[in-house]
Amino acid sequence: MREPFSEFFGVMILVLFGDGSVAQVVLGKGAKGDWNNINWGWALGVMLGVYCGGVSGAHLNPAVTLANCIFRKFPWKKLPIYALAQLLGAMVASLIVYGNYKSAIDVFEGGHGIRTVGLDTSTAGIFCTYPAPFLTKSGQFFDEFIGSSILMFCLYALLDDGNIGAGNLTPLGLFFVIYGIGACFGSNTGYAINPARDLGPRIMSHAVGYGHQVWTAGDYYFWIPVIAPFLGCTFGGFLYDAFIYTGDSPINAPYMGLTRFMGVRAKAGRPAMV
Repeated sequence: MREPFSEFFGVMILVLFGDGSVAQVVLGKGAKGDWNNINWGWALGVMLGVYCGGVSGAHLNPAVTLANCIFRKFPWKKLPIYALAQLLGAMVASLIVYGNYKSAIDVFEGGHGIRTVGLDTSTAGIFCTYPAPFLTKSGQFFDEFIGSSILMFCLYALLDDGNIGAGNLTPLGLFFVIYGIGACFGSNTGYAINPARDLGPRIMSHAVGYGHQVWTAGDYYFWIPVIAPFLGCTFGGFLYDAFIYTGDSPINAPYMGLTRFMGVRAKAGRPAMV
């Protein structure tokens, strides 16, 4: 269980810093930070989460785990337990943040136990993402897709010793990747780019009193940050392996690795990936 716990605590650290930074900005009404503080919080959360979750490879994101299963031979049997550990880590972290700021939330919302979504006095956005009201469904999806693609492409670049590579500085490199995504692509949807980071706190916020609107807000936006990162990270990983990576990847095998599934033998001198 060491690896699942590593993922659990890595994501917990990630969300503690991320949701905590949003809480201070929202509840401080601008007096305790702005959008840059939120970007700093999430970037620090990812960097420190990777340091804490290194035992398991520090995926910290089910979509990253899926991409590693597809492109880096990560065992498929570990995907469910990693995803569950990541989801639970996000839920526990958001609950800790909620408990820490509960009194401030009561004051901000206008009374004890009042919890709303979508109003000027709402605090639901502390915990999970909600889209800008002008976005169409395709706009919501594309925003999360492109952010996730950038994340995976840059992550594989940082890990690639055949490129410049970042080595032990990979967590620091990810700090700048996350900060950059937030600063340049974050305002439309809040850049979840991680199904566990968004779904776990959404479940928690529903449970503590924000109600069914956490699912219906943004024209049932909730499924976008769950599905789009899986597709985006897979696409980003594909792009990197197809155009830059020269290491062991299905993309670099004959027929892009399809021989593994079709049982077709590769031509002599070009062994299939096994």
